[in-house]
Amino acid sequence: MSPEQTIAARLHLARADFTLDVDLALPGQGVTALFGPSGCGKTTCLRALAGLERAAGRVQVKGAIWQDDATRTWLPTHRRQLGYVFQEASLFPHLTVRRNIEYGQRRLAAGRRRISLDQAVQLLGLATLLERLPHTLSGGERQRVAIARALAASPRLLLMDEPLAALDAARKAEVLPYLERLQHQLDIPVLYVSHAIDEVARLASHLVLLHQGRVLAHGPTAELLARADLPLAHADNAGALVSGTVSHHDPHEHLLSVRLAGCTLRLVSSRQHAVGEAVRLRIPARDVSLARVPAEGSTILNILPVRITRLVPDGAGQVLVALDCAGSALLARITAHSCAALALAPGQTLHAHVKGVALAD
Repeated sequence: MSPEQTIAARLHLARADFTLDVDLALPGQGVTALFGPSGCGKTTCLRALAGLERAAGRVQVKGAIWQDDATRTWLPTHRRQLGYVFQEASLFPHLTVRRNIEYGQRRLAAGRRRISLDQAVQLLGLATLLERLPHTLSGGERQRVAIARALAASPRLLLMDEPLAALDAARKAEVLPYLERLQHQLDIPVLYVSHAIDEVARLASHLVLLHQGRVLAHGPTAELLARADLPLAHADNAGALVSGTVSHHDPHEHLLSVRLAGCTLRLVSSRQHAVGEAVRLRIPARDVSLARVPAEGSTILNILPVRITRLVPDGAGQVLVALDCAGSALLARITAHSCAALALAPGQTLHAHVKGVALAD
C-alpha cells in the first residue's frame, strides 16, 4: 500500500518500569484493534500517536506526517486531525447533546468539515436526544454522544481507548451496532484499544497483539485468533473467527444460516439479517467437539468436515486442535484423554460438532 493508504508509526518511549518500542504499518481503513494484557502498552501507544505522550520516532497517517524526529517535525495534538474517545464519555455537563457535538466541530474551519452535525447525529442515533443534558442520559447514550463529538471534527484517524469498558452488558449491546455502522459508512480508520476479545472479534478487521510494550504479532484478526502459537488461542475464551454470507433467516425460530466457503453454519440470532448480508461468526474452541463419524439424532445443528493442521498441549490434561474447514480456520479444545483415545494426528479428517447456541454473530 502507498503511504496515502496506511498508518505508519515507529515509537519508542522508555520509562522507569516500562518501555514502549513498536514499529507499525497498519491499514488506512477499517478497524485495527490493539490487544493484550493490562500494562502491555495499548493506551500508551494510542496516546503517543495522538501526541499526548512524547515518544521518539515517526508517525505518518495517510500521507500526513505528524511526527518525524529526523526532520524535527512535531505536530501538537490540537493540530493532528484525530478524534479521541476515552473510556469515560467526559461530556461538558452544562452543554446539551447538540452543543457537545458542535464543540467537536470547532476544531475545523467550516470549509474543511467532511462530516456534518446531522450526519454524526444520524450515524449514532441521537436525533431524539439533542436538547438533553448529559446527566439525563444513560451510560450508553453518553458514550454515543462522545463518539459523535469526535466524528464531528472530521478526523483522519479515530482513536478509541476502551470505549465500552465502563458500560454494563446491556449498554455494550446498545453501542456495538453503532460502532459497526461507522466502519461501513465512513472512510475513517479506527484504532481500537480493548481487553475484551468479543469486541475485537466483532469489530476489528486487523489486530495488533502487544506484549510488554512490543508487537508480538499483527495481521488479519481471523488469522491471529486461530494461530495456535499465540497466547490468544490458549486463553479460556479462545475461539476462531469465520466470515460468510447469510443464506436464510427464520425470524420465527430465530435461526440464522450462514454460508461459508465449503459449508453452512446455523445459529440462534435475535438480530435482523438480510439474505446476502456479510457476517462474521466467532466459534469458541471449548464448544467444538470432534468425532470420526457425524452425530445422528442429536441436538447438534452444525456438523462440519475438518482436517487437523496442528495439535498443541494446552494446560493440564488439555489439547488445542487447530483445524481447517474448507479454508476456514477453527479451533477445538479437547481433553488429552480424548486426543489419545482417538489417536489424533495432523492431516486426519474428522467431523467437528458445534452447537447452534454456542455461536455469536
